[in-house]
Amino acid sequence: MRNLEDFLKPTQKELFSLLRKKYRGEAVARLGSYILVPGEAPVMLLAHMDTVHAKPVKYICKSVSGDILMSPQGIGGDDRCGVYALVKVYELAPIKPWLLFTCDEEVGGLGAEKFTNDYRKGKVPQGLDALKLLVEIDRKGSKDAVYYSCDNPEFEAYITSKGFVTENGSFSDISIIAPEMGVAAVNLSSGYYNAHTLHEYINRKQIDAVIQKVIEIVADAVKLNFPKYEYIERVWKFGNANKSYDLWYWHGDVGGYEVKKVPLSSKTEATDANMPSDLPSYMTEMYNDLLEFYTQDELEWHRKVYGDRVICQLYNEEFGPFFDTENIPEDEDEEAYLEWLRFRKENE
Repeated sequence: MRNLEDFLKPTQKELFSLLRKKYRGEAVARLGSYILVPGEAPVMLLAHMDTVHAKPVKYICKSVSGDILMSPQGIGGDDRCGVYALVKVYELAPIKPWLLFTCDEEVGGLGAEKFTNDYRKGKVPQGLDALKLLVEIDRKGSKDAVYYSCDNPEFEAYITSKGFVTENGSFSDISIIAPEMGVAAVNLSSGYYNAHTLHEYINRKQIDAVIQKVIEIVADAVKLNFPKYEYIERVWKFGNANKSYDLWYWHGDVGGYEVKKVPLSSKTEATDANMPSDLPSYMTEMYNDLLEFYTQDELEWHRKVYGDRVICQLYNEEFGPFFDTENIPEDEDEEAYLEWLRFRKENE
C-alpha cells in the first residue's frame, strides 16, 4: 500500500485488515474500532477508515495530469486521504509519530469512543501521556485548520505559522479524543472536496503538500524546547446579540451551538434583489447563512451542477447535520425546515 489509489478501493473492514498486516508486530488493535501504532515522536496523527458511500470504489477516474481523482461510486477522500497521509508521514518522518486509525467516525465517532474508553482504563500502550499535540487529517480543502472546542491560542498560532488558516467545523474524532487526553488538537485539510456526495474529488498535489507540512510538525515536536500544548476548553455562549447577527455552529459535545457575534455590516443579507427567484422557500435562510462561507456565484454554480439539494448538503457541512439530503420527500421539506427552526429556537 504505497499509492493513494491503494487506499480508496478497500471496504473499511478490508482496510482495517490491510493496516493490521502492514503494522504487524507494532500495532495495538481493537477489532472493528481502531488501530493504534506506537511512535517515538510526541505527536499522534489521526484518520478514520470509513466513508459515507454505500458502495466501495470500483472505478477511479483521473484528470489528464493524474492529479484529480473521482469515482462514480464516490471517491471517499473523506477520509481515505487522511489514512494515506498517516501512512506516508510514518514512512517519511525520521522519527515516527504515533498513528491512530479509527472506525465509524461518520456515524458518531464510535471508534474514537472505544479508544478513549481504553485510554481512560489504561488499556493502551504507555507513552501517550507524553504527547505534545494531536493532528487529525480529515478536512476538506488545502489549508484549513479546525480546532472544534479546543481553544489554545498559542497552539493555533503555531499551526497558522505552517500556512494553515483557521476555519470552523462541526465534528471529527478529535472532538472526542482531545478533551479526554488533555492535549491540544487540530484537524487539517487533506485535499478532498464535495465530501459526502458522489461528486467528491481529490486533489493529489494538495494532500501531498499537507503531508510535507505534517512531517515538519512531527520534526518540530521532537525538539526539546517544543512545548506541550494543553487542551483548553472553549467557552460556548448562547443567545441573541444586539446590533449584530448570530452565526451558529453546531457543537456535538455540548449539544448546542456556538454563537459568534458579527456586526451586521459584515454580513451579506439575503434580499429580494439577490435571492434567486427559483430557490425553494424552505432553503432561503440556509442560503442566506451560507453567504458567510461562499459567494453567491459559488452557490449558484453548485446549484447548477448538483441541484437544489446541494444547499442542504453545504449547510450540513458548515453548520451541522440537520437534513437527510437523499431521503427527505419533497412534500415534507417544509416540515423539516420548521423542525429545524424549532430546534434552533430551543437552544437560544
